[in-house]
Amino acid sequence: MVKELMHDPIFLAGKSEFATKEDLQVAQDLMDTLMAHKDSCVGMAANMIGVRKRIIAILDESGRAPTYTVMLNPEIIKKDGAYNTEEGCLSLLGGPRPCKRYKSIKVKYQTLELQNRIKTYTGWTAQIIQHEIDHCDGVLI
Repeated sequence: MVKELMHDPIFLAGKSEFATKEDLQVAQDLMDTLMAHKDSCVGMAANMIGVRKRIIAILDESGRAPTYTVMLNPEIIKKDGAYNTEEGCLSLLGGPRPCKRYKSIKVKYQTLELQNRIKTYTGWTAQIIQHEIDHCDGVLI
């Protein structure tokens, strides 16, 4: 179900809790909401729809064709190639803000089937994932 976007910076600054199989409906709601905003958004974290769980949904351009992916409990375990950039966010008012990102990241996460995965991402997809994991950690750009 498409959910309303959260704009409260105090709520968004709170850290998210570990996601479990009981949170799979939240993951579906997050994906539904991302798809409803796909013309202006490439990623969302669960706190953006008012749920403090470590769940992100992203546009993954790392394969042959772009796909939408949900990650439960994502964690960056390696990063390389720091650079400065600017990003915007549907949850935050105002224009793009400066932030530090990494060209390559290795991410440990769980699939919707609760299977553990480790994958390296680069470029635009890596930047999206970093932004959404920041949301899970209560970091606002």
